[in-house]
Amino acid sequence: MTAATNISTTSCFVDNYHSLFVCKTCASVWEDGRRLGESGGQKLLQQLQHLAQDWDLRNKFLIKEVECMSACNRSCVVAFAAKGKLTYLFGDLAIDGSASAVLECASQYYANPDGLLPWSERPELLKKGILAKIPSITVEKVNTTEI
Repeated sequence: MTAATNISTTSCFVDNYHSLFVCKTCASVWEDGRRLGESGGQKLLQQLQHLAQDWDLRNKFLIKEVECMSACNRSCVVAFAAKGKLTYLFGDLAIDGSASAVLECASQYYANPDGLLPWSERPELLKKGILAKIPSITVEKVNTTEI
């Protein structure tokens, strides 16, 4: 189950929207198959939502909580994605203290037309812990007469 949090109530997301996915299951404590208390991912999500209220790009990014991004041994995990751009997955983020670096990196991601985040330009906390850089999906028109 995925829930989206739009920081702005006046924002209109069209083709140019960007998403910041945050795993809300990361850094959970489990007992007898049930999560105890609030997870580290939920705490990180709340910190991001709080900081994003004053963020210049709050109307350009949708912050989405995700139940699990299957990087449990590398929590906490976030991802940046947008149409026509690379998708990045970062892990090993500290529960406390990494929210501002995530938003700084998201700003860099937004500013780059293809989403490229050069290692040397990333905030220090996101230079390590990269789990994936996934190429964008490009749809090419197929000539059906050749098939």
